[in-house]
Amino acid sequence: MNIIFIAPPAAGKGTLSDKLVSKYDYKHLSTGDLLRAEIKKKSDLGKRIDKIISKGELVSDEIITELLKNELQKIKKEKFILDGYPRNITQAKTLSKLFAELEISDYVAIYLDIKEELAMKRALGRIICSKCGASYNTYFENFMPRKEGICDKCGSELQHRVDDTEETFKKRFITYIEVTSPVLDYYKEMNKLQIIDANYESDDVFKVVEQILDDGNVDNK
Repeated sequence: MNIIFIAPPAAGKGTLSDKLVSKYDYKHLSTGDLLRAEIKKKSDLGKRIDKIISKGELVSDEIITELLKNELQKIKKEKFILDGYPRNITQAKTLSKLFAELEISDYVAIYLDIKEELAMKRALGRIICSKCGASYNTYFENFMPRKEGICDKCGSELQHRVDDTEETFKKRFITYIEVTSPVLDYYKEMNKLQIIDANYESDDVFKVVEQILDDGNVDNK
């Protein structure tokens, strides 16, 4: 099945997406990546997007839908993961219309349910390699670098993200929950929603995702 990942910040959808791409050759469609790629191409649309983002404004749903449509038409029958969209009920309804137009019906919306405290530890403890992009976490022993502040892979300096503070994280987390609640109800009514308890190691959560893909129905409460 195609997958729509719906998840609060630091719930682990990036890690799960990487595992699905690696093991099952899924096409990972991130709206952020699509926007950056269009800007890099310097197309007319890309120039419009660049101006919008440079002003600190939000890119319209219409533009994002256009990018998604173009990408979905390119990949044709390949299975895909949709990451970062829909974020609100309007986008969810727009996506349903796009799927109907492209005759896409084999999909599941997976919500990664995670406690705010754990998600915040994942976010605030996250450190990224300034050179190769490898990710570590200072709160979890299995994800700590062997040498404090130094990347295991390339020996470069590790850095915290500047926007990862307790205050900003809590705001992002609460806002996400409030905005996406109607989206979950929407997919539940369509019998397309699966809720996964994401308060476990990524390998354990991945096994549940695989179950969903195998049989389309799993008790994940």
